[in-house]
Order: sequence, then structure tokens, then C-alpha cells
Amino acid sequence: MQIGNEPRLQWHDFAELSAAQLYDVLRFRQAIFVVEQACAYPDLDGRDQHAHHLLLHVDGSLAGYLRLMPVPDENRVAIGRVAVAVGRRRQGYAQLLMVDALARCRRQYPGSSVTVGAQTYLTAFYANLGFRPTSRPYDDYGIPHIDMALPIK
Repeated sequence: MQIGNEPRLQWHDFAELSAAQLYDVLRFRQAIFVVEQACAYPDLDGRDQHAHHLLLHVDGSLAGYLRLMPVPDENRVAIGRVAVAVGRRRQGYAQLLMVDALARCRRQYPGSSVTVGAQTYLTAFYANLGFRPTSRPYDDYGIPHIDMALPIK
């Protein structure tokens, strides 16, 4: 149960998502990454089925999201599709999502590096979490990105 506007984080594997939850997640990602950012890209990339999905609810509605994708043959875990709803930004929710995701990485994937393909304007945000650039900036469907990694501790 959620009280007031207290944020509630919930992890789901793909098979655990109800049809309604999956619809909300896909609509949420589309609203941000396709419509708001005016970027026609293949959001349905075949990776969701093997990912762990972190949903953030505030006041009963989806306010944030990310997915965590293990890549065992590379000894890493990739975090992607990090997003916070327009009206919920600059309230620490992206930080909340990432801290929870990094804690899960340490628990479930010890000894694995953690990577993100970050939009370049978010480089400082990820750097504050310990990530370091591992590539030069590149174009990803018209949006500047940079690969970053959190070294194995």
C-alpha cells in the first residue's frame, strides 16, 4: 500500500509483469523516449524479456522506470531506459532508481561491472554515481550518447 506521495519501488522480471503493468511501462517509455524526445527508435528491442524491470510509483501512478540487463558472457550488467515522468523530475527520483538498481547489481551480480549508454547531458549525473566514460560521444538515433561504466570494486 502506498501512503500519500511516498515513492514505491518494485522489481519485476518480464514474466511477472501483468498486461496492465507492461502496457503502462511501454506507454511510459514511448511518451518520454519517442514523443518527448522526438526520437523514432526501436524501443521494442527484444531485451525486455531477459531484463529486470524497476518501476517507481508515486501517488499510485508510474513516475519512473529503468531496466537492468545481465550480460553474463561479458561479466557485466547494463542499466537502460532510465526515465522519470516530466512532472516528477528534479525531485531525486532518478537517483532513487539508480541507487536501488546498483544495490541489486551488487547483491545479485557481484564482481560484474555495470554499464549505461547515457545521453551526454547526463554524464555528470552518472559520474556522481561513480560511472566513468568508456567511449567517445556518439549519435544514437539523433541523440548524443556516451558509454559509461562503473568499475568492479
